[in-house]
This record gives sequence, C-alpha cells and structure tokens, in this order.
Amino acid sequence: PILIVGHEAAEEINNEINLIDYIVKIAKAGKIPVIASGKSFAEIKKFINVSLMSVVEAGSRLIDPNWNGIDGLGPHDLALFIAIPYYVEWLILSGIKHFSKITTISLDRFYQPHASWSFPNLNVKEWTKNLEILIKGLEGG
Repeated sequence: PILIVGHEAAEEINNEINLIDYIVKIAKAGKIPVIASGKSFAEIKKFINVSLMSVVEAGSRLIDPNWNGIDGLGPHDLALFIAIPYYVEWLILSGIKHFSKITTISLDRFYQPHASWSFPNLNVKEWTKNLEILIKGLEGG
C-alpha cells in the first residue's frame, strides 16, 4: 500500500482536528509508506519518514507499470488518498481507475465516485470517528 497526502493536511478543519495526527497514526498502524506534498510534507516528516512528491506526479507514477514504488519493493497494489482538493483527487482517481488495476481508497470526508472505496459525505465529527475506527483496525484492535 501507499498513502498519498495532499497539502490540505497541514490545515486544521474548522480548528477542530489536526489531520496530521490522524495521518501519522494511520501510517504507523498500517506500516504504510507516505508520499506528501506541500506543507504537509514538512509537518509529517517531524514524526515519520515521508517522501516529497506532488499528488499529480504520484498518481502518474502509480499507473506506470515500470515504477517499483516509493519503497523500491515493486508496484503498489493499494493507494490511499487524503487531504487533496476534491477536484484534483477526482481526476487522479479517474486516471488510476481507467489505466491500472490498483485498488484506491479515499479517506477524505466527501464521496469520491472514482475510488474503489470512499466514505460517503460526512460531517467532521463522523469523519474523525471513522478515521479512529480505521486506526484501531490497523492496530489490530
């Protein structure tokens, strides 16, 4: 798997949550390598190893059958996305859907029709509750 994080992770949602904390917990619990863009890279690297790459470039590399992944262990078969502007994520997921067999998961709080799996439209409280459930599941709880 790979976790692709957009620049919006560095911004707090309604001053209620720190999305970087959730991303770090997800990455650690699932032992998932992370690609981040913009300010998110600087924030995430304070806690875990992270690679810097634009989300559009990450999407392009995912559909390249010759790319050996961010960790060099071979192509990724599962890509998780979070904190990317809706319209950009929509386009990236559309490209992956049409040009690869990678399973995609959107962890953002709005439904993404091109993802293999996506949350429905959620308010912030329900979204963070579901992210916590995901973290517990990855931790084996």
